[in-house]
Amino acid sequence: MTLVRKSNNYYPSFPSFFDRFFNEDLMDWNNRNFSMTNTTIPAVNVKEDDEKYAIEVAAPGMRKDDFKVKLENDTLTICSEIKNEEKEEKGDYKRREFSYQSFQRSFSLPEGHVLTEKISAKYNDGILNIVLPKREEVKPQPPREIQIS
Repeated sequence: MTLVRKSNNYYPSFPSFFDRFFNEDLMDWNNRNFSMTNTTIPAVNVKEDDEKYAIEVAAPGMRKDDFKVKLENDTLTICSEIKNEEKEEKGDYKRREFSYQSFQRSFSLPEGHVLTEKISAKYNDGILNIVLPKREEVKPQPPREIQIS
């Protein structure tokens, strides 16, 4: 059985817009996309192929020195902290502005699957790329025919 909502609005173009605005997730109001400092957490792509895992972090406007990438107990953590302060003085006029941005993302790696000593990271054109090579024993093996005796 399917429940159908009926609208008493006499203008057919308005119900869909207003129903979607108030009932759907046009604006995500929860905190899942924000850090503890109410700054946006960068978008992340995680890819896997036969040879490696790859993580891409979209962080335009940052520098490679703004990031820290750490591996501890099969948990890869990417974090950043940026502090800016501007001061301007002209006669009696004074202006001081400062900002603070930070984020931290952690990823649990499959235990024993990654060659931890070969993990590499590179920041280029606003994207932080992290490559996590797989161990030989976890890479897919081609099918092998077994002789029957």
